[in-house]
Amino acid sequence: MTAQLGLGTYRCTDVERAAAMAAAHAADWIDTAPNYDRGLAEAALFWVLGHNPQIKVSTKVGFVPRLLRGASVKDGVLTEAEAQSGYSLAPEYVAWQVERSRRALGRTPDLVFLHNPEHHCEPHQIRERLYTAFAALEEACAHQHIHGYGVATWNGFSNGAFNVPLLLDLATKAGGPHHHLRAVQLPLSLVKLGAVAEALDGGGVLAEAQAAGLDVFASAPLHGGEVPKLVTPELAELIRPGSSPAQAGLAVVASAPGVRRVLLSTDRAGHWTDAAATMAEQPLSEAVMRRVVDVLGT
Repeated sequence: MTAQLGLGTYRCTDVERAAAMAAAHAADWIDTAPNYDRGLAEAALFWVLGHNPQIKVSTKVGFVPRLLRGASVKDGVLTEAEAQSGYSLAPEYVAWQVERSRRALGRTPDLVFLHNPEHHCEPHQIRERLYTAFAALEEACAHQHIHGYGVATWNGFSNGAFNVPLLLDLATKAGGPHHHLRAVQLPLSLVKLGAVAEALDGGGVLAEAQAAGLDVFASAPLHGGEVPKLVTPELAELIRPGSSPAQAGLAVVASAPGVRRVLLSTDRAGHWTDAAATMAEQPLSEAVMRRVVDVLGT
């Protein structure tokens, strides 16, 4: 595969153990967020990242962890009402959270994703919200507090809240032609095949990101553990003979046009090695990918 396997920490019950396991199996990327694991995920990565400087790390900004709501108000970056809402992309909060993430992780994040920027945002407000957040992240890049940024979303691309051309336009306005927008992250799986189907026809978010040179991070490739339960032996054989249901599901995601990295949430070495073996195989052919889309729909 051209895509690489990375650790996603959203569903990990023990983030430090998962990170140590991934590091021991030569993972080169860990994705996290300050609101994961009850607000403790970033700090749980401190030791592993400190002992494995080769591993890159991405985190997020947007959701306000309960543990930090009081501090955000005390430091004057959010009002009490804003903090209690649990979400903000106000420039002051973005800068404040980036600095806290740097301290918690013990290093400069390689990427900071805007976390579901469509969250509680009216359609007519999304452009301004994205632009002001991008401007804050460009400022963070200018001060070398982060190396780049992106957008991580569950529904933003699929529901039309924004698209790659809009993100590029706003990034250029915020940071000029040498802006630091580097990546997008979205769920891709056998349950969420819409973007894959579009890419096979040369359109949609994956094709647009690839054309723009943006890395695509595929989150939830097993859709919270649902995919292995849904894949029949016949479907697994259609996708790749001899594959387990989980391996078949991962093979489809990793073979999708434009996907650069697949984020797997697990702290089990066996699951990781099975996934890594799948990622080491050749990508599925376009013909197989189209048959999968025909069988499952979008």
